[in-house]
Amino acid sequence: MMQPLPHSVWVSPLEASLGKVIRHRLNRGDDRQANNALWTIAMVRMRSEPRTRAYVERRTQEGHSTKESHRCLKRYIVRELYPLIIKDLQAAGAVP
Repeated sequence: MMQPLPHSVWVSPLEASLGKVIRHRLNRGDDRQANNALWTIAMVRMRSEPRTRAYVERRTQEGHSTKESHRCLKRYIVRELYPLIIKDLQAAGAVP
C-alpha cells in the first residue's frame, strides 16, 4: 500500500505535546529521495518564484522561524503536487 505523500517526504506533523505545551514534530518518513527532491523544489522556488517568496515572507511576518517557514513551504508544495502526481499515476494505470 502506498503511503500518502506528506507522510513519505517528512512534512506531515505529529503531535509531540508534553503537559500544557502543544507542539508538533515532523514525521520522519521513509523516502529520503522524495524528501531531497521536495527540498530542492522548495529552495529553487524560494530563489526564483515571486509567489513563493511572498508565501515565505508572510510566514516570517507571522512569527515563524526560518526552519518553520521552510516546513510550511514544503507542505504547501506537497499540497500542490500530490493531486498532480496521483492524476499522472492513475493515467498510467499504476494507481487504481
